[in-house]
Amino acid sequence: MKPIVTGATNAGGLEPGRMRASHADRERVATVLNQALAEGRLSVDELQERLDTVYAAKTLAELEPVTMDLPGHTSLVPARAASPVGPSPAPFPPAGSRVSGGWTSTSAIAVMSGAQRSGDWIVPPRFSAFALMGGIELDLTQARYGAGEVVINAVAVMGGIEITVPDDITVYCDGMGIMGGFESNVNAIPIPGAPVVRVTGFALMGGVEVRRPKRKKKQLAD
Repeated sequence: MKPIVTGATNAGGLEPGRMRASHADRERVATVLNQALAEGRLSVDELQERLDTVYAAKTLAELEPVTMDLPGHTSLVPARAASPVGPSPAPFPPAGSRVSGGWTSTSAIAVMSGAQRSGDWIVPPRFSAFALMGGIELDLTQARYGAGEVVINAVAVMGGIEITVPDDITVYCDGMGIMGGFESNVNAIPIPGAPVVRVTGFALMGGVEVRRPKRKKKQLAD
């Protein structure tokens, strides 16, 4: 009797589309959706509907169609299953280096919840922050950067995003508030040789704030 063939399988006998989706896979798709909202390709309702699909997806085949009609779509289903043992993550460069590779996060998403990035983390060349009825805190005071110039796209819909930047980097802010606020109290004065952070995006019935670290009373007195 001939074996029954139910579809293309990989070396491990599992159809590629049935591979379980990881947090990184969902984050990658959510970033594309976030960018599509910022570009006006999706409405807030459409975004919410698709995000519900993303976070409910258990397999790559369930995630794949979500961004099929959007720029930035990439195939998540491999031709063959990935090895269960992935490559070792790139080690962090020495703490004194301000520009380095090896970032592991390209976005922060808060849907009726909160998200935070702080401490010794690496900001990738392009980072997306999306808050829908939630809050996000991005603290860059101890961060390093994946390139000499990085872009943070911040979108707040009935939510808030707070970005704290250190004194020794150049910051440019170019965002828009729609029944909300997109504010920066950081002077856009170039600092020779310093990393450059550009903050873009918009706030719809929400707020995005870019600021320097809060000074303690003793520091202000000095």
